[in-house]
Amino acid sequence: MESLHAKFASDHVQRAHATSTQTLMSQPSSLRLNSANVAQQFARRNPLDAAQFLYGEIAQRMLQRLSYIRIKPHTVLDAGCGNAHALEPLRAHYPDLNYIGLDFCAPMLETARSRFASKPGFWQKLRNRPTPPVRFQLADMAQTGLDAESIDLIWSNMALHWHPEPHHVIAEWRRILRPGMLTMFSSLGPGSLVELRTAIQNADLGTATPQFVDMHDFGDLLLENGFLDPVMDQEVITLTYRTAEKLLQDMRILGGNPSLDRHRGLTGRGWHQRLVDSLEQQRHADGTLHLTIEAVYGHAWRAAAHRTTTGETRFSISSIGRASDIVSPIPAPKKGPASRS
Repeated sequence: MESLHAKFASDHVQRAHATSTQTLMSQPSSLRLNSANVAQQFARRNPLDAAQFLYGEIAQRMLQRLSYIRIKPHTVLDAGCGNAHALEPLRAHYPDLNYIGLDFCAPMLETARSRFASKPGFWQKLRNRPTPPVRFQLADMAQTGLDAESIDLIWSNMALHWHPEPHHVIAEWRRILRPGMLTMFSSLGPGSLVELRTAIQNADLGTATPQFVDMHDFGDLLLENGFLDPVMDQEVITLTYRTAEKLLQDMRILGGNPSLDRHRGLTGRGWHQRLVDSLEQQRHADGTLHLTIEAVYGHAWRAAAHRTTTGETRFSISSIGRASDIVSPIPAPKKGPASRS
């Protein structure tokens, strides 16, 4: 099984392709998440450098997928950009891109501005010539405030699962994308954090954890919102730990629990020790604790025409008369074996 050592020596990542059997959304609906609490929790975790052991790894796997796709975007939106960790990797692929980083958490954007807005980046120094300026925008992913059909590529890494209305986000992405252009995202799937959920239940803590959308539902939402040829896949990443305390510390680093149904009275040493004791009961034969991450990946092309739920077919004015300018999708690369030696 392929493995990847994370930044701390005690932990590693394993990967295996799997098919999810859980379905959360058969119809578009709101998730039980508190948006204000999401922003507050990430503000407390700013900057997100410590979380890049997972977020950065998922971004690299997205970039591998992007490398197979023939697209030359001019304007790129990083939706849910956080501290803009994706900026320089995206510039490595597209040196002349106009980058817009959008996030709902003001402190995150302030850190991003201080790092990138007024200083030359690595790729700018390497090329020794001016790089287009970056722009940061404080806004909700479902209400970006951007002009219609103004974006060539929407990139969103591990952000969509923090939004309570992903169907509205995808509808907004269609509005701001130019016809024939691409959206690419990653998200947590419903198979994530199963060990933590089990420990909470066994410890009888009476609290809820966030819900996540199944990849098949994301595919349906993309089709329903005027996207073509959605490609969805997922993989299971297993984080392994020597101590329960380290596992819980990483959960806090990655964003905490913004569920509307979480028990707000869970404070103090008592509940924490009960949770630790419950996790300890899940030790494997090698003495490690596991935490499952189901990473969902998706990309799709913005159609020029969109059939609405009322039966109307709406065409993009900008696409009329220039169909030859629209980028044609290419088949998704074939998946390799589930494991490599």
